[in-house]
Amino acid sequence: MTDHLTIVNHPLVQHKLTLMREKTTSTAVFRQLLREISMLLAYEVTGDLEMTTKKIETPLMEMDSPTLKGKKLALVSILRAGNGLLDGVLELIPSARVGFVGLYRDHETLQPVQYYFKVPTEMDKRRVIAVDPMLATGNSSVAAIDLLKESGARDIRFLCLLAAPEGVARMKEVHPDVPIVTAAVDARLNDIGYILPGLGDAGDRMFGTK
Repeated sequence: MTDHLTIVNHPLVQHKLTLMREKTTSTAVFRQLLREISMLLAYEVTGDLEMTTKKIETPLMEMDSPTLKGKKLALVSILRAGNGLLDGVLELIPSARVGFVGLYRDHETLQPVQYYFKVPTEMDKRRVIAVDPMLATGNSSVAAIDLLKESGARDIRFLCLLAAPEGVARMKEVHPDVPIVTAAVDARLNDIGYILPGLGDAGDRMFGTK
C-alpha cells in the first residue's frame, strides 16, 4: 500500500477474485461475485470520508452521534463495465449521486473514444469515486479522470477490480492526486492491451457478450 495505490488483501476479496478469474465461471455467478466484491472494495475506498456529529435521540437518551459530512458522494461509472461495480457500491451507499462516462477503446490505437458524459451537479463539493473493473493501459481511466476534473471534481478516487502495472504507472504520472483502490495488480499487459493473467473482458463476462 502507498498513498497512490491500495491493494485490498482481505481474504473474502481474494477468494471472490479467484472465482471470477476462472474461465468456467458462468455469467450469472460472475455478475453476483462482482457485486459482492465491489461492496468490499467500497468499504475500503470510503474509509477516510469526513465525519461530523448530529444530535439524535435514542430510545433512552439524547446524544451527539457521528454522521457523514458534506455533500453526498458521486459515483461515476466508466461505461459499460463500470456498471457492474456501480451496483455493489450503491448497495453500500444508496444515497450517492451517480454519473456516467461513456468511453470505448479503439482496438487499433488502444486510445479511448468518448461517446457519453453525464455527472451530478456541484462536483467540486463531493467525494467522487470513479469505477471501472479493469485498469489496463490506463488510457481510458486517464481520459475519464480528465473529464471529471473538467467538470469541477477535486476529490477523486479510482476503484477497480484488477490493475496492470502499466495502468497504475500511467495514472500516477498523469493524475498523482487520484488514489487507486484495487483487489490485485497483475503481471503485465499482452500485445493487445489485456491484463495477464487477468480474467478476460470484464464487460463481456458480466453481460454475456462477445
